[in-house]
Amino acid sequence: MVWECGIGECGACFDEVEAAIAHQATEHERRECKVCGTVVPDGYLAIYHAFSEHSRAEYVRAYGADSNAVRRRESIVEDVTAVVDQDELARLLDR
Repeated sequence: MVWECGIGECGACFDEVEAAIAHQATEHERRECKVCGTVVPDGYLAIYHAFSEHSRAEYVRAYGADSNAVRRRESIVEDVTAVVDQDELARLLDR
């Protein structure tokens, strides 16, 4: 499977999901969570933060998201979480 960076029009592709996440965390600007103000890497890690730390209702209010946007992001979290090797991701992020 090929993992594509979904930030803006980046489009960089990776063979491993861990490499894609590390790319997002190191090559793109960090973002401030509109719910709590925490600064997080953009992309998957920002989505993971939003849906693991906050309720759907908080996310919808803060980002003006609709149910389709919420479902899409929840699906991304589920898909990535199912296959990511946390140890490998940590190793890549520690570089």
